[in-house]
Amino acid sequence: MSIRQREEAAETEEAEEALVTVTPEGATWLASAAPYPRSTLALWEDRPGAPVVLPCGSAFDVVNVTAVFGRRMLDLLWGEGAGSGPVARHRGRTLLFAAPGTAQRLPALLGWEEWTEVPPLLCHGAGDAVTVPGLRRPEHPGAPRWLVAPDSRHPWLPGPDVLLWACVRAARNPTPTDRRLSIFPPADQDAKVYDVSRRR
Repeated sequence: MSIRQREEAAETEEAEEALVTVTPEGATWLASAAPYPRSTLALWEDRPGAPVVLPCGSAFDVVNVTAVFGRRMLDLLWGEGAGSGPVARHRGRTLLFAAPGTAQRLPALLGWEEWTEVPPLLCHGAGDAVTVPGLRRPEHPGAPRWLVAPDSRHPWLPGPDVLLWACVRAARNPTPTDRRLSIFPPADQDAKVYDVSRRR
């Protein structure tokens, strides 16, 4: 590996680390959801990598989707949409942090529109709690981790309309990487097709 490649790899690693490390402002926002915010911040001062269970409904709601579907939604939100709020991965699922009230409204919108292509979503709102990753990248591969870490005291959180758009687009239009996963070779567009169903 050349020196330039090593420098580029180091820059990429630093950028990824910055994306998945919670800033002090982001930690303050997360702790604001807890019944005792100062206790949560004190815990994170002692153990910055410790996951914490936080209640939903006041500072944020969480839309919990499968990892593959969550990846499609994130690709759409960042590629064609407005971006996303904080996003975490826990137990093979993607947790999209959303505006309060989204957990109640999004399933109602999906049901009203009768979108059957969208896989079942777990929406966590008032009265629910979720496990939130620690402030730093975890050392264990299966531990909760941030995909997009909170970085401000008032992060932008998508509402039900934005997540409805992403859900429907992700369900109807698989990304090109999903199409490549097919076990069947792509059809030759110039192939001559003969009807062989009528045999003599």
